[in-house]
Order: sequence, then structure tokens, then C-alpha cells
Amino acid sequence: MRREVRATEGQRLDVFLSTELGLTRSRVKNLIEDGRVTVNGKEVKAGYMLRNGETVAADIPEDKPLEAVAQDLPVNIVYQDEDFAVIDKEQGMVVHPAAGNRDGTLVNALLARLDNLSSINGVVRPGIVHRLDKMTSGLLVVAKNDAAHKSLAAQIASKEAERRYIALVDGNVREDEGKIEASIARSRKDRKKMAVDSEGKKAVTLYRVLERLGKYTLVEFSLKTGRTHQIRVHCKHIGHPVVGDETYGGSNAFKLKGQLLHAYRLSFDHPTTGERKVFDSPLPAYFTEVLKKLNSAYTNNK
Repeated sequence: MRREVRATEGQRLDVFLSTELGLTRSRVKNLIEDGRVTVNGKEVKAGYMLRNGETVAADIPEDKPLEAVAQDLPVNIVYQDEDFAVIDKEQGMVVHPAAGNRDGTLVNALLARLDNLSSINGVVRPGIVHRLDKMTSGLLVVAKNDAAHKSLAAQIASKEAERRYIALVDGNVREDEGKIEASIARSRKDRKKMAVDSEGKKAVTLYRVLERLGKYTLVEFSLKTGRTHQIRVHCKHIGHPVVGDETYGGSNAFKLKGQLLHAYRLSFDHPTTGERKVFDSPLPAYFTEVLKKLNSAYTNNK
């Protein structure tokens, strides 16, 4: 749908369009960055100061209804009870449907295999408390009712829930352990990526070196915040991108399909009983094969 409106003097483009079109500032910003907005026929930035009488045109794509449907797909459910299920997600599976992945996701599989999922995130993301990137493997918890969802989400937000990852990164990480603290936002150059940005949201990652393997380092990470692509972006930021993560500059001498990043431990308090639950996941075969080639002592330890 194309909309044209006459500008009034002295307003930022994004503020003006948000008011005129009834859209959020973030939606308007996305339209501008995608080249869907022009002023007098030319593309400009979101902060452009309009002058009286200028013609602002916006091409607004129609929202297509999206609803997850049950699909008989393989998924590794490592534990479940009446409140939640813990999934060991394979590399390559998207967590929930979105514009580019309308089916074949973890949610589609869970709808076919679990008796219930929480409704808090609606029909597209039922049960989803937190996510893993498509090419990141490992553990995540899904809620089977709304009370459990609220409890688990609160634990993740407060960091009472603990998530640990193992990754193989490029180069020799000099410090045995440390903290990466760098704000993250959507990349200004490529909206499909995230980037360290002083104007972004606070992001904190702790790391501990497990083993140094020549040109590579095996590292354990734990999250103090949960930003999109956080570990991958922070690794790039410190000059040690995750092996196989070509999106963020990782090497791929081992001809991998994706990054060597695995969510190996997940712990939280049971939403009903309060009992501490701890789940571990072994490294996937493609990860251990690389470690074998590097003669790692951790090949069979996780």
C-alpha cells in the first residue's frame, strides 16, 4: 500500500510518519532503512528534518496473517512435565515462524508433539520463553501453561535462570576469563545483522577459556543479558569470531554449515515446586569432529 502525505516544517521524518500513518517509530525506521520511504522522490535518513510542503511517500507492505500449524517434525524433547519441556534443538532449525520461515520450525514440531503450550506469545510463538539462533544448537525451555511461562520468563530476565554455551572461536584468546560489555543494536549497514553500537541496548557476556588449540580457542560463555546474536556479535567485537559464523566474520576451514556455538547447560527453578532443575547437552557430532581434528581434551566431555 502506497501513502503520500504533505509535510509540515520542522519535524523529523520518522516522527512525522509515525503520527501520520499510525505506526510505531521502529516500524517507520525499518521502512526508511529498507528504502520504502522517499521525500520529494529521494531516499533520506530517519532523522531528516522536513520542510513545509515536501511530499513524503511511503510504500507499506501488507501484513500477511501468520499462524503456526502442527507438523510432524523430528525434535529432541529431553524432559517434560505439566509445566514445561526442555528441548535440545538441532542446528538449522528456526525456533518459531516468521516472514522468511512460515513452517518447519520448532514451534510447528511442538504443536504436534506436546499436549499444551502457553498462550502468552500468541499463535505464532506459543510456549516460547527464549530463543536460539537458527544455526546455534542446544537447550531451550518452552512453557506449557501461562503460569509457568511467567515464572520462567521472570527467571531469565532476572538471571536466576542460567544459560551456558560452548564455542570454538578464531585466534588465541589471551585472558583466561573476562567480561565483554558492549551495547548491541541492529546494524546500520545491514538490517539482517546486529552490531556493537553505543546507542544500542546494554549487553554483557562472561567468558572462560577451556582450551587453547593452536589457531583456535574453546570458550565457555554465560549470558547476563539476552540480546539477539549476543555471543556472536561480542566475539566479533573482541576479534575472535565464532568458527563457522560467516555472518560475523568467522573462519570456515572445516566447511561447516553454521557456527560452532552450542547451548550446553540450562538451569532454573521449577515453576511449581521451586526445585532447581539442571539440564546438560552433549556437543553435537559435527562439533566434536572438529575438536578431534584439533586433538582437544574436550572431545567427549560435553
